[in-house]
Amino acid sequence: MPISKQVTLARRPEAHVDSSVLRIDEVTVSEPADGEVLIRNLVFSLDPYMRPRMDDEASYIEPFAVGAPLEGGAVGEVIASRVPGIETGSHVIHMAGWREYALLPGKAVRRLEPSDHPLSYHLGVLGMPGLTAYAGLVSVAGLGRGESLFVSSAAGTVGSLAGQMAKLLGAGRVIGSAGSPQKVSYVRDELGFDAVIDYRATPIMDSLGRAAADGGIDVYFDNVGGDHFAAALSHLNDFGRVVMCGTISSYDDPATRTIPGNLFDIVRKRLRIAGLYVNDHVATAGDFSRDVGQWLRDGKLEVREVKFQGLESAPEAFFGLLRGDHTGKVLVEL
Repeated sequence: MPISKQVTLARRPEAHVDSSVLRIDEVTVSEPADGEVLIRNLVFSLDPYMRPRMDDEASYIEPFAVGAPLEGGAVGEVIASRVPGIETGSHVIHMAGWREYALLPGKAVRRLEPSDHPLSYHLGVLGMPGLTAYAGLVSVAGLGRGESLFVSSAAGTVGSLAGQMAKLLGAGRVIGSAGSPQKVSYVRDELGFDAVIDYRATPIMDSLGRAAADGGIDVYFDNVGGDHFAAALSHLNDFGRVVMCGTISSYDDPATRTIPGNLFDIVRKRLRIAGLYVNDHVATAGDFSRDVGQWLRDGKLEVREVKFQGLESAPEAFFGLLRGDHTGKVLVEL
């Protein structure tokens, strides 16, 4: 029976997360019973939505339990199986990341077919973040050809993919926001956005107004909330749409959970605002796999990954994700 290290939620954060919130534990993992598989994790994902799950608040997904390991997307190798059709040595994707080994029922894993893509892509462009970006544009916003899009956190995983996909789907103009000159250059020069705002350099309300002066905004893909949301309301066109994917600006600082003063713009412009939860859009997965697979084969999607090594690196890598230190999909390899 293997000994497995895992990242455990030691206590609920009072405001900002720090090293006292997470700890590294060692546990003994049992051999699989009938209907179970034992997985050695190879890589797992760090995502912003994991921060709200540390709080004891009602949401679309259960909060993490204090004293239990964190959870998140992971890809691993099956080292023992008592599930027909899931052979030892096969690769599977599941939600028991943040640990070295995972013992799971067969229904909690999905077997991955061999492909030319790195296994880590199933946690990013080919996985939940990619489907989030695609479904937000296609199913939630109904982005039309020639329409303009504003994407916040454009250097992050979902934002970078949403902007690129929008161009491939026929958007007329794509504007992004990022938090440093280096990220601005990456989003503009490598991802192909038409305009990129450094929101730390100038107030977002003013800089978005200049970027959107020629035609306004038809769709806002929101990963940030706060001042970005308020600025988007001011510069959206009549009958514009907002895809509410995340509000990372307030995840680690409850004091920033403010209500914009221009909410009447929603009424005045007849805007449509919809929350995006990726599990509501599994019916889109077939189209997503077809389109994104083709875009990757054609070299039309830029993918950047930031990889940390070893389970012990996960807490600080996650804190850096919340601070905006990283550019691209953040992963931990084991």
